[in-house]
Order: sequence, then C-alpha cells, then structure tokens
Amino acid sequence: MEDIFVARLMSTDLVTVTADTLVEDAAQLILDNSISSLVVVDDDNNLVGILTTTDFVEIVAKSQPKAQTTVERYMTTDVITASAQDPITDVAESMISHGFHHMPVVDDDEGVIGIITTSDLAAYVSQVGQMANT
Repeated sequence: MEDIFVARLMSTDLVTVTADTLVEDAAQLILDNSISSLVVVDDDNNLVGILTTTDFVEIVAKSQPKAQTTVERYMTTDVITASAQDPITDVAESMISHGFHHMPVVDDDEGVIGIITTSDLAAYVSQVGQMANT
C-alpha cells in the first residue's frame, strides 16, 4: 500500500470557535454544519482546544438541574443498518454518503447483533496497511 500523507486526506474547511463561545452556540454550529467537532482557536488562529460531540455527552450528563427529557425526543428512527455479511466497502460508502459514524448490524432472526463504527473501519485500514508493508 502506497504512503498516503495527511495533506491528501485532511479536511481544510474547518469550523472554529473561540474559548468564550457559549456551548449552546457551539452545539448549534455542530448541528448546522453536520460535523462532529469544533476546533477552538485564539484571535491569531492558534489551536487552544477541540470540542467534540462526545464532549456534549458529558455536558448533558453534568447539567443541573437535570432535564426530564426522554431519548425518544432526539433519537433517529429511520436508522440505516448493515448485515453481518455486507462487504465493508459497501458499509464504508454508505457511512460516508450519509455522514454516519455508527451503523447497527442486524440479523433478521436475532435483531441487533452489533455495531460497526468509523473507528472499526480505520483500524481495519491500518491493519491492512501494516500487512501490506511486511
């Protein structure tokens, strides 16, 4: 496998915020731009941090007083799934085209049997690359 450098794959259309941006505004930026992270910069565009959708899980969990809102209000119901026999290339293409990072794996008889994530796909690509270099 040929060496592919970061510059070839990286995104350059960043959405940035400053450290004094309100979390509600940051959350809206994430939603409006269909992204999973915001780069936090200072006035000179120097990196000071990163805020991810995972960070928002902690923000919600620690919020006081607790909102008495159920998952049903926010969950996605038209979920696209994979089967255990689907080629990973098809799954990866579907995840990319829909902007997903997680795809439940289902079986007609057993229901939900697993989940595949972009991290799983990245680990696989890394492993294949290492095997090709040996």
